[in-house]
Amino acid sequence: MFSRGKCDNVKYDRLESGSEAKPFKKKICALKIFYFFCFLFILFFIAFIYAQDPSKAPYAIPTGQNHERKDPDLPTHLLFLQTPHIYHTSTSPSSPKVCDVQVKDSPVIKVSHFNTYVIGSYMEHRFSEKQIKIIAIVLRNEQATYSCWMCCDGRTVTSPAKFSIHTDHFNFEYGTASITCPINSTCLTPTHVALTDRAVLGNVESFQPIRNRDIQTAFPYEFTICISVMYDYKSVLNLVQSMEMFRLLGAQRVVIYKTNCDSDTQKVLDYYEKRGFVEIIPWTIKKHINVSHGWQNYKSPGQLHYYGQIPALNDCVYRYMYQSRYLALQDLDELILPSKVKTWTELLPELENMYGSSVGFEFENNYFPFTAKAHMDYEQDKWKTVWGTNILNYIDRVPIDPNVFNNFKIIVNPRLVLKTTVHGLMDTVNTRSTVRVYNSIARMYHFKNLTYPPDTVLIRDNHLWAYANDLIPAVSKVLQACGLIEA
Repeated sequence: MFSRGKCDNVKYDRLESGSEAKPFKKKICALKIFYFFCFLFILFFIAFIYAQDPSKAPYAIPTGQNHERKDPDLPTHLLFLQTPHIYHTSTSPSSPKVCDVQVKDSPVIKVSHFNTYVIGSYMEHRFSEKQIKIIAIVLRNEQATYSCWMCCDGRTVTSPAKFSIHTDHFNFEYGTASITCPINSTCLTPTHVALTDRAVLGNVESFQPIRNRDIQTAFPYEFTICISVMYDYKSVLNLVQSMEMFRLLGAQRVVIYKTNCDSDTQKVLDYYEKRGFVEIIPWTIKKHINVSHGWQNYKSPGQLHYYGQIPALNDCVYRYMYQSRYLALQDLDELILPSKVKTWTELLPELENMYGSSVGFEFENNYFPFTAKAHMDYEQDKWKTVWGTNILNYIDRVPIDPNVFNNFKIIVNPRLVLKTTVHGLMDTVNTRSTVRVYNSIARMYHFKNLTYPPDTVLIRDNHLWAYANDLIPAVSKVLQACGLIEA
């Protein structure tokens, strides 16, 4: 009896313990469900806030901050959006692929183990046999042989590439090259291309889209300006004055190959980019090559001439070949001003009537030094807080020295151009390339800090003032919109 009672008590204790465990497990389960639904609610709440205003989302970059891509070579949707200590990974889909290979739509793409950097790839329609023209930067003494890999309807086709190095390398180690890929009957409509080493069979790392696949006869832009290259830039007032003068002259697009600039300059670029007036091409070649700060190697050491402006100019010509009727190849501190009319829209028909439509037009360079006396007729006190120099104050130009090369710039129909350089054209589809426009018809006004002999007799030329009444309010409007001056 004693033994049986003991066992009964144990059995009873176990039953009592089991009955208490059931409510406890139910409580744990209920708490898990409650926390799960709380978590879902928080996620949906954050998603709702983000949908209403992305700037309120966690880790979003505050609007108005100057943020630059840390690696502009990457496609936009693969970049990290960065604040000083917070990183937000994009949730966009992975980068597109063609022929099972990643697409990289950006300038400055390194070619396998070669010291070759592809800038842009374009369809060339101007010869009896179509070909792909690739603008590249190459190490001139490297014995490179290339193959072209083209993607056609989901399959790859290869062909040997030919290349020529432009002669305007100024004895730097690297130079601009035109690389051509013949198109054969097995691939008449390629959409993407890649360069590889012809001697080594290997996988293609990335494809670049081929631009200009179709010939356009109606151009989105009448006049486009190619600027190369923006580096260490901070003259905000001069930037806005140039942009507004370009607009008054008739330009509808300005293309800037940008290396770097300060935060106020970036505000101005953002302003014009949002309005479709400016296209910024990230110019990251200095990440790969030691670029020179000048055009003479012995004065400014480096591996590539003047920040790589020549390959940038050539790329701009091909990029806008079928987007713009005319291109002006110049710098931000230069203005090509007609003498008898006010706009390029009026000037170009006059020039084509005089010289024909199968040439480019050279405009004589005239310096207007900031070191000369300032004429304060159009001085603006509210602009004085903005970095830069008011070009309206400088209307004295240096006389032309016939014994010194004139740094002219050109306006040209881009479909005539095969190779361009800083001053003029290297190669065109015609035997005649450019003609010099009489300075009585138009000349280039070049504003810069310049030292000239003290006995120089400057020539007063206030033609720029003909634009002052339109230019001043336009510049003030942009500076106010960018928060650089008060209304």
